[in-house]
Amino acid sequence: AVMASSAAAVPFLAPPLEQLRHLAAELRSLLPRVRGELWESEARGSGQGSAHLCFAFRVARPPTLHSQVGEAQETTEEFNREMFWRRLNEAAVNLSEEATILTILFSRLPLPSPRESQRICEHIHVAIEEIIAVYYSLPKDQGITLRKLVRSATLDIVDGMAQLLEVLVSPSPSTENSDLISCNSVSVACQQVPKIPKDNKAAALLTLTKSVDFVKDAHEEMEQAVEECDPYCGLLNDSEDNSDSHNDEDGVVGLPSNRDSYWSAEDQELIAPCLALVKASRASLKKIRILVAENGKKDQVAQLDDIVDICDEISPSVDDLVLSIYPPVCHLTVRINSAKLVSVLIKALEITKASHVTPQPEDSWIPLLINAVNHCMNRVKELTQHATEL
Repeated sequence: AVMASSAAAVPFLAPPLEQLRHLAAELRSLLPRVRGELWESEARGSGQGSAHLCFAFRVARPPTLHSQVGEAQETTEEFNREMFWRRLNEAAVNLSEEATILTILFSRLPLPSPRESQRICEHIHVAIEEIIAVYYSLPKDQGITLRKLVRSATLDIVDGMAQLLEVLVSPSPSTENSDLISCNSVSVACQQVPKIPKDNKAAALLTLTKSVDFVKDAHEEMEQAVEECDPYCGLLNDSEDNSDSHNDEDGVVGLPSNRDSYWSAEDQELIAPCLALVKASRASLKKIRILVAENGKKDQVAQLDDIVDICDEISPSVDDLVLSIYPPVCHLTVRINSAKLVSVLIKALEITKASHVTPQPEDSWIPLLINAVNHCMNRVKELTQHATEL
């Protein structure tokens, strides 16, 4: 009877790979919460701002790990910046080491015992909760832009660990050393943590620099497409190779059958102001970044966040406009995308002008740039007026 009760007290342990599979699933389920997608609904439902992982590797009801994660801590205590970064770096180093140990133990036979597997999974579990808890300890008043960068780094680490677990559970014979590659991706993600900007101004500059680079690439791509454009592309080839295949619907013998693959004269006329808008977007972002670098104050967190938030919308709007000018061109779509870009661009310029990074707004270059942008938009409207009347 004593042996029976003792055996009942020991929970059944799942096989090693099953434990890894459960842990990977739990990490996957946690990712949306860290992104904030489920945060509001959970907070409303529970009445509190915390969430945690359930350690579900045993058949018996498991104890919940005490580490909690939740939204940014709202506290009256003064934020200790040095301690925060030390904790975050230590948590990243710890996770990198756990990933290495996990890979070594599960990349060879025999696999660890169920008890040893449980110990490894628990270590990873605690390490993951620690780095998420550290992220959530960063107050919002330190800057939303900074928090986004820390959150992104945290998500990369959690996602990398989930990928590693999934590779180890389902090794593919066609993917040689894929487990080691996944382990390296966790290590690479952890190595990015010390490189995160340490304050919101530095975070704003990094984010603006990325936006400048994205728009620069789109601008150069559009310029190259215009330079390489041949309005008569396909005419000769189509008339020679497919002259026999043209039917009466073509209207004129020899017209290209691939009309959707080149720009008409009207399209080319419309491209000019669109290209000018993209060029103005690139110039605006560069100038805004310079203003933030030269005049931005670290304690003006909210204004820096406002500038970054609106500037983040410029690159996607540029992409939409650039894509819409490739043939076949829908002039109404170009008009809509141009208007969207202009709206975002002017808002970004006005927010920047009204902020502390523009110390003398009356002498600013911003009104001139706004006038130029409006001029380009008026030209687009003129050239697309027929499309709105159809």
